[in-house]
Amino acid sequence: MTNRFSDLAKRLAHPSFSTAPKVPVRTDPAQFVAQLLATLFPHFRTGQALEERQLEELHALALRMLSSLQVGAAEPALEGVFSKLPELQAALMTDAQAILAGDPAARSIDEVIITYPGFFAIAIFRCAHLFHLAGVPIFPRILTEYAHEKTGIDIHPGAQIGAGFVIDHGTGIVIGETTVVGKGVKVYQGVTLGALSVEKKAAGTKRHPTVEDGVILYSNATVLGGSTIIGHHSVIGGNVWLTESVPPHSVVYHKAEITLRSGGVA
Repeated sequence: MTNRFSDLAKRLAHPSFSTAPKVPVRTDPAQFVAQLLATLFPHFRTGQALEERQLEELHALALRMLSSLQVGAAEPALEGVFSKLPELQAALMTDAQAILAGDPAARSIDEVIITYPGFFAIAIFRCAHLFHLAGVPIFPRILTEYAHEKTGIDIHPGAQIGAGFVIDHGTGIVIGETTVVGKGVKVYQGVTLGALSVEKKAAGTKRHPTVEDGVILYSNATVLGGSTIIGHHSVIGGNVWLTESVPPHSVVYHKAEITLRSGGVA
């Protein structure tokens, strides 16, 4: 019985991996995300006061995860990220307040922090972005793909997103790596901020649009291209497809033709 799968094991030992010194091993980010949220907000921890022990546990967990991914110089990178946790908390509070102010269905900031999938996705993105800026490979993508899995919101950790970011509902949102989003931007479900081309040779270039301050993008709007700029305080209507820039204070909408039949008569 012990040799039952020996031949199959040899066949599965791909030379690209078997000759490598070590390969990154993925670990489940759920515990890290839970402990991160508990560190930043009392809503996710048993005791109201944050204890030093909790920070030590989060740090140790993150270090183990980075080590399993074979991240070099993991500890200095992690120290840099941890030093920015107060700024991360402040940015997320600004996001939560913006969501509360913009959503009539939101009853309190506590409700936003505890229940809103858009806020959850933003929180994970902003943390992942810190790791991205620190040059940590793979781990930022693990975090944002976890948020994607849980919420249907796909934000690349390399995107740059300003304060007071609002995601309303959120399912199906895609925000690409080189997207730049200003302050006070509001995005509804199904919005795509993407690239005109997905060719590999475009890597390292500005492939995704720039959305300036105060823009609202309604459901299923698609904005593509690295040179596309949505001017500040513009409104992009639902189902709009944009591949060119629009000036500030623009209103862009998709005009649909609707035929209503009543009583079987067109």
